[in-house]
Amino acid sequence: MKGVEVYYDEDTWRILRAKREKARIFMEKLAKNNISSILYGSVARGDVNEGSDIDIFIPQLISSFRIELALEDFDFLERRIVQATPNYAIKGEIVIDEETVVSFPLVKMRERELDFYRFGGCISYEELLSNKRVPGVDKRLMLIIPIENGHREIAVQEMHPSSVAKMLNVSIEVVLERMRVLGRRREIGRTGIYLCEKIPVNESFESALMEIALRDPAVRRRINE
Repeated sequence: MKGVEVYYDEDTWRILRAKREKARIFMEKLAKNNISSILYGSVARGDVNEGSDIDIFIPQLISSFRIELALEDFDFLERRIVQATPNYAIKGEIVIDEETVVSFPLVKMRERELDFYRFGGCISYEELLSNKRVPGVDKRLMLIIPIENGHREIAVQEMHPSSVAKMLNVSIEVVLERMRVLGRRREIGRTGIYLCEKIPVNESFESALMEIALRDPAVRRRINE
């Protein structure tokens, strides 16, 4: 397979170890409370830098109270409800600090939406413990394939969508959609999101979502799907 091989220096390995160790602490707390989570993005793939975010996602639909209880040892910088577009899943986000976010669905997710995480590369808590790195596509639309000393990167546009889909275990439709969305972001800069609302400390995510639904028909429709 063609592509450019990128070899990591000691600094990159150090950053990766530190960010993965930090992710492990949060994912361990969730696991001890019987909550499965995944780590996704560059920290799952390995192609990190100092500014890389630590993104943790809980794929199942469970009470936000259980999640917050599992993470009660940590201070939260912010709690918010987000929705990328009116058709996408509505999620809760717990911002731990400037680089760490734990997110979870507030509505039933479609399989296609779960594929988005596989497209970018994601690992389970057990895979994190075994130091696994996985392939995924970054924001530049480069397919990152881990190798022993770093990674190989290939422009997705140079590959057939079916090859990308097979490697990442996602549908071709997801590959085409993500290529379109990420390509648009590259052309016009970061696009805004449909909904991003901060939640007061004394209010639950579910209660806040119901308030939003009262005034937003698109949110109501997504909840009732």
